[in-house]
Amino acid sequence: MTGGQRVFIGLVSGAAVGLGLARWAPEMVGVVEAVAMPVGTLWLHALQMTVVPFVISLIIVGVTQAADVAAGGRIARRTLTWIILLASASAAFTALVAPALFAACPRSGDLVTAIQPAGTVASPPPQAAGLERITALVPVNVVAAAAQGAIAPLVVFALCFAFALTRLPPSRREPVVALAHGVADAMVVIVDWVLLAGPVGVFALILPLAARAGTAALGALGVYVAVLISVYLLITAAVYMVACFGGGESVRRFAAAVLPAQVVAASTQSSLASMPAMVKATATLGYPPRVGGLVLPLAVSLFRITSPAQYLTVASFIAWAHDTPLDAGALALATVLAVVISLGSVGLPGQASFMGTTLPVVQAAGMPIESLGLLLAVDLIPDVFATVGNVTGDLAVASRVARAEDAPAATGPAARR
Repeated sequence: MTGGQRVFIGLVSGAAVGLGLARWAPEMVGVVEAVAMPVGTLWLHALQMTVVPFVISLIIVGVTQAADVAAGGRIARRTLTWIILLASASAAFTALVAPALFAACPRSGDLVTAIQPAGTVASPPPQAAGLERITALVPVNVVAAAAQGAIAPLVVFALCFAFALTRLPPSRREPVVALAHGVADAMVVIVDWVLLAGPVGVFALILPLAARAGTAALGALGVYVAVLISVYLLITAAVYMVACFGGGESVRRFAAAVLPAQVVAASTQSSLASMPAMVKATATLGYPPRVGGLVLPLAVSLFRITSPAQYLTVASFIAWAHDTPLDAGALALATVLAVVISLGSVGLPGQASFMGTTLPVVQAAGMPIESLGLLLAVDLIPDVFATVGNVTGDLAVASRVARAEDAPAATGPAARR
């Protein structure tokens, strides 16, 4: 059984026990809540403690990896350009569409209670406005910003630091990048340790919540899952258009070629495991072997088109649940951060990636993070659609690069069969 399955079982078990208590032993709800609440809070705090080093190291890794790829030749530069364009488009699309989809869903007056663990503050933190927000982006003391968990100024510092590293000679840059890799890997190990207690932590979070809010808690999670899957499907559909835009490829032929890779992706929930099927798809489409041999490994190691969408959908859900529209400035910062973090987080384990990368984006958007443990528990369901979208995005990048590199190879006799 995978970690995601165990956490999901913890969610279902906690919800069942909470609903049962509310119906048959309501006098025990207060006692059980007093025991469960500290356990769930402790588990969330253990996940939160990795965020600051995680986000700084991921930004450094993502920016320097992109710079290294850009120096790797024409095909690599074209691949990187399409990766950044599609990741940015995914983030911008989600920032516009996800809030609209949530707004179209009926919202219960008890929704905040339904997603907010007992004993936590149910309102988002106050936001700075106007000139104060702009000046706050540049930290006077980066250590103090880290101590206060101020994500926005930390992101600005990490971006400046990462771009400065790309200007250094390799002999001086590589040890720092290796350190950032090591920090990120160590944070993954810590998160993995914390996630071993995931079933208990999620059980402790959902039990009092279900006892207090009843089925509204499960309904709120259902809304989140439905909207996230809808965003993934819309992005995947848009990727077909990107791959085939300009008449160089037919949608039907592209869809038929990528279908086997999508089936592998859905069954394994792994882009890496889908690599052989993706390589075969590029051969079926008639793309030059050098494209499949270089573009696909780069895309798999740098690109998850659905990652920015996930981060921003989570932030949009929390904002909708609290009936607090996302501020335009905070949403713009969260969109940029989602793209940068997505470049550095590819290859991380799914659950570690969810907590370590989603949490800073939610904080940058100015939203509370207490419900993330519950959203982690249901991520097992939409992750199937996310992996299919990621594989489709990788092959779309290969399609665009192949047509730019060798148009006859993409439109010649092999492509017309």
